[in-house]
Amino acid sequence: MQAIMKKGVGLAPDRWIPGGVPDPLIARAKNGSIGTALSRIDGPLKVQGHARFAAEFDIENMTYAALAYSTIPKGRIAALDVAAAEASPGVLLVMTHHNCPRLKPTPVFLSDDKAAGGSDLPVMQDECIYWNGQPIALVLAETHEQAQHAASLIRATYVEEPAETCFAQAKKHARHVEFQGEPLQVAIGDAEEALAAAPFAVDSLYETPRHNHNAIELHAATLIWDGDDLRLHDATQGVAHTAWTLAQIFGLDESQVHVSSPYVGGGFGGKTLWWHQILAAAAARLAKRPVRVTLSREGVYRLVGGRANTEQRVALGADTDGKFKALIHTGYAAMTTHNAMPEPFILPAMSMYGAEAIKLDVQVADLDMLANTFMRAPGESVGTFALESAIDELAERMEIDPIELRLRNEPGKDPVNGLPFSARHSAQAWRDGAERFGWADRNALPGMRREGEWLVGMGAAGATYPYYRMPGSAARLTLRRDGHVTVDVAAHEMGMGTATVHTQVTADRLGLSSEQVTVNYGDTSLPGTILAGGSQQTAAVGAAVRAAFDAMVAELLKLAGNTSPLAGLKPSEIEGRDGGLGKIGDPAAHESYAAILARAQREELQVEAKPAMPLEIMHWSMHSHGAMFCEVRVNAITGEPRVSRFLGSFDCGRILNPKTAASQFRGGMIMGLGLALTEEAQFDERKGRIMNASLSDYHLPVHMDVPKIEVMWTDIPDPHTPMGARGIGEIGITGTAAAIANAVYNATGKRVRSLPITLDKLI
Repeated sequence: MQAIMKKGVGLAPDRWIPGGVPDPLIARAKNGSIGTALSRIDGPLKVQGHARFAAEFDIENMTYAALAYSTIPKGRIAALDVAAAEASPGVLLVMTHHNCPRLKPTPVFLSDDKAAGGSDLPVMQDECIYWNGQPIALVLAETHEQAQHAASLIRATYVEEPAETCFAQAKKHARHVEFQGEPLQVAIGDAEEALAAAPFAVDSLYETPRHNHNAIELHAATLIWDGDDLRLHDATQGVAHTAWTLAQIFGLDESQVHVSSPYVGGGFGGKTLWWHQILAAAAARLAKRPVRVTLSREGVYRLVGGRANTEQRVALGADTDGKFKALIHTGYAAMTTHNAMPEPFILPAMSMYGAEAIKLDVQVADLDMLANTFMRAPGESVGTFALESAIDELAERMEIDPIELRLRNEPGKDPVNGLPFSARHSAQAWRDGAERFGWADRNALPGMRREGEWLVGMGAAGATYPYYRMPGSAARLTLRRDGHVTVDVAAHEMGMGTATVHTQVTADRLGLSSEQVTVNYGDTSLPGTILAGGSQQTAAVGAAVRAAFDAMVAELLKLAGNTSPLAGLKPSEIEGRDGGLGKIGDPAAHESYAAILARAQREELQVEAKPAMPLEIMHWSMHSHGAMFCEVRVNAITGEPRVSRFLGSFDCGRILNPKTAASQFRGGMIMGLGLALTEEAQFDERKGRIMNASLSDYHLPVHMDVPKIEVMWTDIPDPHTPMGARGIGEIGITGTAAAIANAVYNATGKRVRSLPITLDKLI
């Protein structure tokens, strides 16, 4: 994303870059919408069953698709027996590489501003097999059950070829790659020499396993061809990206692909473009009938990438005052040659702490496996586990409180690029959180607190996630004479409250009540190219709404004319308040929208605008921060770990809606519980196959695993972002695993450096 944003260098500056005018919404919430706990407006639709997801759109003459998957990691198909499947009841078509339409290469995510593909491998275009789980056939039938049964009848014979499925072996040929156009290497001074000379040092290896996406809503799409135009109801995090990428694959103009995605039942980075949408579109074109494809839970594991495993070295050297002389964070991550997603675990180390010498490096080990992809806080989630565990180890060695050690190494500016921080109140988050959690009651000696069979410990860790605002956002505002405004924007609702928050943002911007605002989203007919990812959608949409409002003010002032109380005023002197426009600082200078439009004999006014490029990141180092506090109990007999209490204290700028924000923070922290204690995709290196491809074998946290979770925040606006807010969707998972691991050590005296922390590692 940083690389994409750098394309804005040299363009006209936005209003919140140096010397600019701060966003008015930072200073005041004129109608009380911003900062209030408004319930999600999509909630009633969902609980009443009126919200339709991708697999719930009914189209006449529908057919249903099912996929068959390869069972070898590399080779080619020697023979494919589909006769039984073709003869099975209800079957209309069996598509294989023999009859699949010729498709152009898939633009892989990050290769272009609009690319959405998870991999650039050929899709059922030849007999070659590239990973265990690759689709080898698609069946279309009259019912979902008929398609699934027929797919189970397909038999393949393979010629296997040598495959690289061993991580240890692949590391011998590791390579450097870029992430978002930037190298994953940093060298400041001689960190190894500084480490050797430091009075206090730690140097350890940490491991994290593979993780798979498990959103509640399965990956699904319902699609139909209308001549050469394709309409797709999809579960996607980027409608515009999906449309553009499908157009490239099928040789269409982007305008010929219409994608809608009104509701998405969880995404976390996995709801982009994979092979099921592409193959379903190809089959629909062959059969000339609409197609619905819904992956089984196992199908998601075979077809949709997840988080890759990592091996990380963290070495820290400090002087007698606890100041870092050396910070080293290096290691390996598994990847493939056909995607662009290395797990960038060094990102937290690039901004969290100051050090005299820094060495950061990520190398990828290429495996013949399913392409890995983005998964909530890629890099930061697993990188903070290693970094924050190492800091805990160093603090114990130095006999310093681990929070105090972190505060002593707070950087005054970005330690890598030297930019000033846009706003950084992490020290306040630490102090406020420690007080509420009762950190002062912690016994620094491990294994000293016991309640019956249970050893009790407390741990803490830092959390971080960068601020992003991707280019390409746009918004359309339609203001009616009765004071109602509609916002049209190609954003996405994945359960985080997008429409709710931007109802509030728009209401405050225009001086209306929330009931007077409607937000339309999730469709390529709406303006903007907005991705729900990188915790940046709120900033992107907010900037677009502001740009549209500014354009609307200019038009309204023209319509108001010389007899208006606003006559002669400039747009920069105007704010929306009390159902109309008013002069900033002058309550008497005001005119309602109804009066302005009536004078102009207009029933409505519509404007569309794009914000300036996101140049703010060129001038400041911009990050959300957090402090995670954990209490665990470990059974002294069985080794069972239980998290009994958790608190997250966050510094994420202004909190626009405390109700939806608290939900987002907690959701990330719960996902962090799985990262720490239960989740692991078990990869059989003999066959390159994920062995626990079901929710009965892949253990996600369930209700009984989740303790009381408290959240708090500084609520200090960042003066350099739209609305003063930074992203909150991903920071909750960062630092969580380290806080749990540190608490486990405090309870038991056993340092676990390999996730997940299962009972066999504690007995």
